[in-house]
Amino acid sequence: MMKIFKTINLVCGFLFIAFVGISQNKQVKKPNIIFIMADDLGWQDVGFMGSKWFETPNLDRFAKESLVFSNAYMYPTCSPSRAALLTGKQSFRTGVYNVPVLEKGDAQHNIFSRWTVDLKHTMYAAPLKDAGYKSIHLGKWHVVGPNPEEETNDPFVKPLKQPANGNLDWLSDHKSAEIQQYYPVGKGFDKNVGGSWWGDPARGYAKGYKSESGGYKAPFKNPFIEDRNDDEWLTDRLTDEAIHFIKENKTAPFFVNLHYYAPHRPTVPRNSKQYQKFLNKLPDTITGQGEERLEEIAGYATMIASIDENVKRIFDYLDQEGLRENTIVIFTSDNGFNGLQSNTNTLRGAKGTVYEGGIRVPAFVNWKGSIKPGNSDMPICGMDYFPTFLELAKIKDYKGILDGKSIVPLLQDISFTERSLFWHIASTYKNPPCSIIRKGNWKLIQFVNDGKVELYNLKEDLKETENLVDQNPKKTMQLLEELVNWRKENHVPLPPVSVLKST
Repeated sequence: MMKIFKTINLVCGFLFIAFVGISQNKQVKKPNIIFIMADDLGWQDVGFMGSKWFETPNLDRFAKESLVFSNAYMYPTCSPSRAALLTGKQSFRTGVYNVPVLEKGDAQHNIFSRWTVDLKHTMYAAPLKDAGYKSIHLGKWHVVGPNPEEETNDPFVKPLKQPANGNLDWLSDHKSAEIQQYYPVGKGFDKNVGGSWWGDPARGYAKGYKSESGGYKAPFKNPFIEDRNDDEWLTDRLTDEAIHFIKENKTAPFFVNLHYYAPHRPTVPRNSKQYQKFLNKLPDTITGQGEERLEEIAGYATMIASIDENVKRIFDYLDQEGLRENTIVIFTSDNGFNGLQSNTNTLRGAKGTVYEGGIRVPAFVNWKGSIKPGNSDMPICGMDYFPTFLELAKIKDYKGILDGKSIVPLLQDISFTERSLFWHIASTYKNPPCSIIRKGNWKLIQFVNDGKVELYNLKEDLKETENLVDQNPKKTMQLLEELVNWRKENHVPLPPVSVLKST
């Protein structure tokens, strides 16, 4: 009899432990995260933001099931956007203000940008790894320069340069342990597919943009993508790798950092059938898409259609494996559209400019069963994603500086206090160096070399056609004071000739 009681007690003990374990598992289960970022995809280059010319039926469908952010922002070019995204920090902290090879002028009128994000800056993959996430980076990286060892003595006298197309003299150094510290695996990711200093996929070809492949058609000639016999199209291959990683890690929390190279130039039509369809398509009279440079924009449209199809593949796989309810998917872009590829009559400017066409991007967050679908006009920025990932992963002990704010309350449809958004761009590309504040419906730009100011009411004038500085001096002074105080409090550096040195 005693033996029977002992056996019953033992079984009960095991059942209790198992029950507690299951309950705790359920309590602390962390969502999988997939962060998809297109390159140079404009705010209205997708149907869910108003385009009637580009065809994105899958993205549009997923957007209807998501929280769409109509006021989502990045920096005007890819390098500062990616540095801010990955570190959660403003440009003045990382020293990444621009794409170095695009910078103009001299060292008196600019603080020339770093290319490489210094090792002291933690990227979000590191704390996620510590929290048990398996992670992969796929596609464009662009936060390490071709010669990181030359970036030790900033500020620079001249903008940093890059090797010629087709030149791989840098490769052996970049595969060394020393420089791999700046690469995805060195920054916390478990795997890297395709990420390097390259800003576009054509760099493996000596003819660059003039090559037939452009790095989009196989062979890709990307030293961080192993060639396969069935390779055809770069966006497809990156998606293949993403799905394979999910398959291999679906029992643990996973993080997929999928940064497509597309639709960044060179414009390479996905296939002739799609290309011909867009060549024959009537223009969108509202956005102006399809009215000019038809051959270029038609090819660009096929690249966007390819992204649309590949995002569907990822959602289909999540559905197939029953992963949708525990996977949050974010879709966005790194900056506005390239003015040589696309157009919109709705916004002023394009990639590289500090106007809305350069910094406003499409964005949605999808989490089946956990997010109420809808639209939010709350302004958010690229730096908000790092703290968002931390909150989703239940990481509460991160000690690093973060300039963004978690948007999880917005996803949960609870209170979120609107704050001012700031930008600081200390070098010249398409606009002179400037600081920007966006607060409520208002946006103020101060060009820091001469002190000139522009003020726009984005609710009434989204295209920023009327500078309201003279008409609304009170609002100008309020925003300018807040912007100046922000620079002072953060010791934001200004170019040597700036008239604002004394402020």
